[in-house]
Parts: sequence; structure tokens; C-alpha cells
Amino acid sequence: MTNHANQTVSAAAAALREKIDRCSAVCGVIGLGYVGIPLAHAFHRGGLSVLGFDIDPVKIESLAAGKNYLAHLGDGMITDMLGDRFDATTDFDRLADPDCLFVCLPTPLGAHREPDLSYVVKAGEQIGVRLRRGQLVVLESTTYPGTTRDEFHGAIRSTCDPDLTLGVDYFIAYSPEREDPGRTSHTTGSTPKLVGGLDEASTELAAAVYARGIETVQPVASAEVAEAAKLLENIFRAVNIALVNEMKVVLTELGIDIWDVVRAASTKPFGFMPFYPGPGLGGHCIPIDPFYLTWKAKEVGRPTRF
Repeated sequence: MTNHANQTVSAAAAALREKIDRCSAVCGVIGLGYVGIPLAHAFHRGGLSVLGFDIDPVKIESLAAGKNYLAHLGDGMITDMLGDRFDATTDFDRLADPDCLFVCLPTPLGAHREPDLSYVVKAGEQIGVRLRRGQLVVLESTTYPGTTRDEFHGAIRSTCDPDLTLGVDYFIAYSPEREDPGRTSHTTGSTPKLVGGLDEASTELAAAVYARGIETVQPVASAEVAEAAKLLENIFRAVNIALVNEMKVVLTELGIDIWDVVRAASTKPFGFMPFYPGPGLGGHCIPIDPFYLTWKAKEVGRPTRF
């Protein structure tokens, strides 16, 4: 079997693709929070079986009872999944069960505003211990370029069977989450999904499985492109929120209504996107991501300021 680039596709890749196409692939979602739950729901709606993983037994009990501990998503998202195609567990020995694993864990900052990848690295180590031939592993956590290839895959390699080969026996990709909690105009299923693998086979398999639950999937050149795109999206938002809030302070002193100014600027049909004043930056990603880029920039000798 060959792909469009005329390269030989491994038996493991072909077998996994067949499972995905037949909707018999099992998706494992690690981290059942505001990213993991909607992703699990999207895959389930697409006809795939889902196994959720979380260290919190209270969450697992709530899901089994059809209750959503994430109030903004509602119980309906959970009751939709109840049945023979959904299960959730705290037993990480079951990581070998799914065909495709999706890591949806936090990437916070440390005490000195440095990236804290401990959750991602620990997950990689746990996956590696149980990694089997024919599995796809996708990281969704927001992070700096190179994390999937170096820290995450490095953690998997540190504990997995050394006879397994990336792109032949198992597959690794990055696909950034694009959740916007509370927004109802865009769902996980309707928001376009970026996918970049550590190799071509990984990209193709990840794109194929996401297509079962996501309306639009956009493969990109590499995991690093997808990682950098996520940082660009969030830092763009952070910078413009900060800008409009700072302008509000100045314009208020000048007796000018910032809302009138934004409306006026919005009449320009190109080169402008309206942002509105508010309480400032918030959430798990927007205030943090500039520091992820700053840290990586220092590593390559190009310090940045935000």
C-alpha cells in the first residue's frame, strides 16, 4: 500500500487507517476538562468509541451518573455519550486499549514564569510504558514549538519498547485545542482543526481520525507549524486586548469614548479587527502564552517583550 507521495505505508499505519475509516477505532482522551470533554463528545458524535482518562475519581463518578461538572457545557453533552461507546476511568493501565490517544492537559507557568510541561511529560512517560504497535498519540495542549517532537515524544521514547519505530509502528502528532468556553457560536466540531505530525504518516492518520468528529481539518507542514500557529492565535488576542484596554485609559482622560473609537475604526474593511475594552486577560491560555514564546525566544537568542 502506498500514499500519495509514493512512499510505502507501514502495516500498522494501514491497519489503523482501516479502523478509522470503518469507525471501529477507539479514541482515548486524557484529561477530562473543558478541552477533553467536548473533544470526547465530538468523536462520539462521529461514531467512534471513546475512553476517557482522568486522575480525579469524582469526575469519573459524575460522568457515569450523566452529570457534567463543567456547568457551561451542560449535562446533555454527557448523556449524549452514555451507552456502550463511552467509558471513563482513572485506570491508566488501560492506555493500551485505545487506538488513538489525545492528551488534553494543562501547560501552566512555573514560579518564575517559565513553561511548566510536567503534566505533558508525565503523560508521555505513562503512555510510553503501555505504547503498542498501531497507536496514534496526539498532543492538544498549548505549548511552544518543538514540545511535541522533543519533550513529549522524548518522554514517550524514554519508557516505550525501543524496538518500536516512529512513523512505522506508532504515530505522533500535534493538534492545538481551540476551545472558547462559554461561546455557543462555535463548537469543537465546527471549529477548524490544525493537525501537524512528526512525520507524514502521523499527519495523515491524525487528520483522518479528527475528520470523524470535526467538520474541517487542516493538515499543516509539521507539528512545529501547528504549535507556533496556536501561540500566534493566542498572543494576537492577548496583545490586542491589552492595546484596547490601554487606549481606553488614555482616551478616557482625553474625554473620548473608546466605544465610539472602536466603532469608527471598524468601518475600515481591511487591516483592522475590533477588540473591546474589558476586565483584562483571562483563561488558561491567553495570559500565559506570551511567556511561552518569550522563553523559547531566549533559547534561540532572540529575546522578546510583551
